[in-house]
Amino acid sequence: MTAGIFELAVVMLLAAVLGVVAKFLRQPVVLAYLATGALLAYLGWTKLIDRETFQVFSDLGIMFLLFLVGLEVNWDSLRIVGRSAVALGFGQVIFTFGLGYGIAWLFGFPAIHAAYIAFALTISSTVIVVKLLSEKRDLHSLSGRLAVGILIVQDIAAILLLIFLSGFTSGEGFSLTGLLIAVLQGTALFVCIFWLGRKLVPLFVDRIAGSQELLFLVSLAWVFLLAALVERIGFSIEIAGFIAGISLANASEHFQIAGRIRPLRDFFILIFFVLLGSSISVVNLQSIGWPVIAFSLFVLVGNPLIVLALMGFMGYRRRTSFLTGIAIAQISEFSLVLAALGRKIQHLDDGTVSLITMVGIVTITISSYLIIHGDALFKKLHRPLKIFERKVTRENGVSAGERPRPVILIGAHRTGQAIATSVPRNDLLVVDFDPKVIGELKGSGYAYLFGDIMDPDIAERAHLAEARLVICTSPDFDDNMNLVKFLMHHMPRPKLIVRAEDELQAELLYAAGADYVLLANFTAGQYLGKTIALDPAMKILEHLKKRDLTMLKHKRRFLPPPPVPDVAHPHPIES
Repeated sequence: MTAGIFELAVVMLLAAVLGVVAKFLRQPVVLAYLATGALLAYLGWTKLIDRETFQVFSDLGIMFLLFLVGLEVNWDSLRIVGRSAVALGFGQVIFTFGLGYGIAWLFGFPAIHAAYIAFALTISSTVIVVKLLSEKRDLHSLSGRLAVGILIVQDIAAILLLIFLSGFTSGEGFSLTGLLIAVLQGTALFVCIFWLGRKLVPLFVDRIAGSQELLFLVSLAWVFLLAALVERIGFSIEIAGFIAGISLANASEHFQIAGRIRPLRDFFILIFFVLLGSSISVVNLQSIGWPVIAFSLFVLVGNPLIVLALMGFMGYRRRTSFLTGIAIAQISEFSLVLAALGRKIQHLDDGTVSLITMVGIVTITISSYLIIHGDALFKKLHRPLKIFERKVTRENGVSAGERPRPVILIGAHRTGQAIATSVPRNDLLVVDFDPKVIGELKGSGYAYLFGDIMDPDIAERAHLAEARLVICTSPDFDDNMNLVKFLMHHMPRPKLIVRAEDELQAELLYAAGADYVLLANFTAGQYLGKTIALDPAMKILEHLKKRDLTMLKHKRRFLPPPPVPDVAHPHPIES
């Protein structure tokens, strides 16, 4: 067998097996890669690996990782999350870095090692947080948006630091001259590529977009061309990936490019994490055991406390602050990339790199469960967390007074908007945790409550038990089940309509006491089926089309529906 193929086959097979285990345990697959490297080191198989070839693969993995980061940069993201999220992000980075540096200093780490460790502790994993919040359907909640805002600030800081460090050669120390040269080279390179990405590159990419294979090939050629260029002027090839991604971010085909490049990134970044995991040895663990525990506790407990304190000072409710804090209670892939780069330019030794890697393994593992079970944790801790909440918060606003409303709508996105525009405004209270939705409601004059209905304070202020009808359009089964159980304890209780994603959920919600369960696909299909059965000539479709187009135009801004005739049966139907 060709040299290297057997070793690569062993690595891939072991990573695949551990990846299945990680999926079963609801853990990110990056932990499987690190565990693969650690297991290979423990078994003594790393001697079989061609380190030089695998190191090239590792560098390519970081390059493609940063290429996708640059490709998916959204310059409007900071504007969307708002000034509060940006201020919160900068505050978290500053306080976490300062305290992390102090802890490293107490353990006796040299200044440059302490700085690397402290910065590694400030960066949280965008990939893991966004994935878990999306699975929980909390990405558009206030806490989710604030967490994303913090992550954006962290990513910007990490990219700037990587650009700066890539200007240092192996073994070179920090100096004012080196700093100025690195900053000037990085700035000139970034400005040049950014200009090309705004003016020329998108035009050229648009010309070849008709062929997906050619688009993929040209994108790869562009990345490697920049890699060769930046290596010539003294930067590492990894940073070429980021600036190449930035230059293509404005192309309309950047989604197609990202889809083609992502499998390459996944393969090569696997090798990077395997090599990183293989650097962990039993001897290293014995010498760094207590620092690993201390830094892990700082990330898992100290980071959320910093966010809780900052958000409490800024006027956010304790639930929002708590969920935002635990969302960033882990270190990032960027932290591991930073550690690997520090070792490459001889700023760090293997012991410090192993320390940061172990902190990553511990915090990513535990924080995944914290995010998944965040609501249950808050219920147990909500009383002591009251010290982080002001008496008057920025989430208290209810327009048009706080009198009980006969109809309460929980969630005002697609389905909720259609309901909201069909119910008299004076009878309706909308509860939502999406700041964008709340802004639209406020501008349209609806009574609203900004928060999560699962927050006991929000449920009390909404006067749920006094309503005539409660409608929850949230697709979260646990939230809907908890809402049903909560209202079942109130007599007389309001009628309750909730939403289910499948038939099993619907049956469970009915069994718990829901008055009606909305199955979006089932309900729409049933309505359309009856319409077709009653109107074989399909004359009703034109009427339905006109009505729906009119309704959609008004629905966008929560405007009341225009007066339209009932078109359910626009003409007599023969029996």
